[in-house]
Amino acid sequence: MNNTPLPTGDEKTRAVRTMFDAIAGRYEMVNRLMTLGLDSRWRRRAVSDLRLPANSLVLDVAAGTGDFTRELERQSQRAVATDLSYGMLHAGRAMQRRVQADASAMPFRTAGFDGLTCGYALRNFTDLAATFDEMARVVRPGGRLSLLEVAEPEKGLLRAGFRIWFRHVVPFIGSLVSDRAAYHYLPRSTAYLPRSEQIVAMLNDSGFSAVNHRRVMGGLSQQFIATRSV
Repeated sequence: MNNTPLPTGDEKTRAVRTMFDAIAGRYEMVNRLMTLGLDSRWRRRAVSDLRLPANSLVLDVAAGTGDFTRELERQSQRAVATDLSYGMLHAGRAMQRRVQADASAMPFRTAGFDGLTCGYALRNFTDLAATFDEMARVVRPGGRLSLLEVAEPEKGLLRAGFRIWFRHVVPFIGSLVSDRAAYHYLPRSTAYLPRSEQIVAMLNDSGFSAVNHRRVMGGLSQQFIATRSV
């Protein structure tokens, strides 16, 4: 087991950017293998849960290579992709509007978006509270937010199987087809993630209301849905 302390502060920001730049070329392929293709279904539901009219302007934070961005466009929204990693944005396809930026200090006008999505990135932000504040700043009052993040089933065989898969099989797959260090870091990075009730409280503190948390497929993933307070 790797007991090296996880990076924090500016060191974490640099490490995350470098890591995602390195794995950008095979990121989507490894994601499909890791989730057995289920992540596409979860993103479709997450976009639908925004409940926004067609042609709304939606910001995809930590967009990576554009899975959420493309799903937004498929569901008739106008998507803007932003990510810390230039390599990820460069490797993406069918992303008409993309901006490299740190999510805790985004170069977008206040209340400029009708909605916001973010997929599996909360644990990668150096300052999660500041990032939630920025998300609230750029979403208009009454706008919607839909976030996906990793989770772990609470008990039983599903929990045991998930731990074997996520902690051992996923790093092995990543080592074979992409970057060994990055996919050994992935299970460890969940240590950064606050508990779900803490995330709900943080979103409330940042200016979101009606924050709803749900577990996806028995806890294989989790989703947060909220409305920007008026």
